[in-house]
Amino acid sequence: MSETATLQRIAPERGPWPLHDAATSRAAERQAQSQAAPFSLMARAGLAVARLALARWPHARSVQVWAGPGNNGGDGLVAARHLQAAGIETRVVLLGEPDRLPADAHRACAEALQTGARVQVGLPAAAWTADLVIDALLGIGVSRAPEGRLAEAIACIHAQAAPVLAVDLPSGLHPDTGRSLGAACIHATATLSLLTLKPGLFTASGRDAAGEAWFDGLGIHAGPPSAWLAGPMALAACAHASHKGSRGDVAVVGGAAGMAGAAWLAARAALAAGAGRVYCSPLDPAPLTLDWNQPELMVRPGWWMGPPESLAASTVVAGCGGGHEVAGALPVLLSRAGRLVVDADGLNALAADASLREALRRRGHAGRPTLLTPHPLEAARLLGRHTADVQADRLATARELAESLGTTVLLKGSGSIVASPGELPLVIPTGNAALATAGTGDVLAGWLAGLWAQTPQAPPHRIAGAGAWSHGRAADLWRAAALGAPLRASDLVNRLARRSF
Repeated sequence: MSETATLQRIAPERGPWPLHDAATSRAAERQAQSQAAPFSLMARAGLAVARLALARWPHARSVQVWAGPGNNGGDGLVAARHLQAAGIETRVVLLGEPDRLPADAHRACAEALQTGARVQVGLPAAAWTADLVIDALLGIGVSRAPEGRLAEAIACIHAQAAPVLAVDLPSGLHPDTGRSLGAACIHATATLSLLTLKPGLFTASGRDAAGEAWFDGLGIHAGPPSAWLAGPMALAACAHASHKGSRGDVAVVGGAAGMAGAAWLAARAALAAGAGRVYCSPLDPAPLTLDWNQPELMVRPGWWMGPPESLAASTVVAGCGGGHEVAGALPVLLSRAGRLVVDADGLNALAADASLREALRRRGHAGRPTLLTPHPLEAARLLGRHTADVQADRLATARELAESLGTTVLLKGSGSIVASPGELPLVIPTGNAALATAGTGDVLAGWLAGLWAQTPQAPPHRIAGAGAWSHGRAADLWRAAALGAPLRASDLVNRLARRSF
């Protein structure tokens, strides 16, 4: 095993990154400990924490370390020793009796005391101030809301004005789901994940709790991952000899009365992705016949009732602004469309009709690929549950939906999840709250279809990962440049068209 610590900033553009849930992380830790000298793994972990603290906050002159009663606290105690030795005033709040600590953590405490670090056993009587706070209270063993002194310690950290560096996980965050366990969850400035990257740092509440994500594998090969943090994927390349017929056809079936904008946005996004021909098939009985802002789009009312061979050769988006009317088009689309993206009201129609869900399963058995793009409420309807149940374990929900319906699912939200039968899930690290505006989901559906039309043999799992990553990345770059201005869906289409990601 290498003794060299390698700190890495987890940047979306540098992926993909393997993710390991708590079970696979524990297995990797046990394997590493069985092959290493006692205390060596904790020594490396604590050194990595100290190195990041010194590099990220080089002007800090005082550090406060909150150490829990387990090995996560031991990592913090090793960091305290190194920081004290570097000439930084270091104080430790230890929530555990030194003599009752695990063997490695007990040694870490003794060595910290030898360097002159001040160790306070139990909560301090008065508040301390510091330039940096290190949260080493709880690690991957957490499964319930912190209570007692741990909850009080988290409240004390929350009261600090200093930046917070979390060790492995922000205390109170579930490592697998990104769920905040109770109200008391640390919101860190940065988190250093050790040995493995945990999925919970990148989905649900985890992205807000973790702050900047950093990683040090401690020189250990952790084994097969349980999921992947997606990185940029190559989009369709266009040969010089291409023509519009070779770039694929997209049809958007949606836009019921009063909701035409959703269908037009999806169609514009498909065109921005590079599809050769894009048709808008509105469900409004009195539709507009031209998008004056995008005259390249062709309006085809009732397109979905056309020749079966046209449907079989096309990539179809069903549901954007479709209202109740889209349910009438779904049986034909499920049986005939070559590639199908189902969004919005198309998902609601599936949730309301068991026969449509069975048709979706038959479609999968027949080898016709489908991509569902639910947000948490739509996913809850498909499963007959509450939105809170979906958000409590987004990875498990996406996997369950994919397996039960025999299709690819892109569960939208903070840290969107891509799941397909027989594939490791993807967690999407891009995107932000700027996407919480009307129409951005319609843009995503059209963007996915436009990418897919150009590479019709690509598996929907890959299309969903590439499309969601670039859609979110465009929003991230918008936020960085827009100084707080809202991101309108039409602006998002324009940025995607310019490949502004």
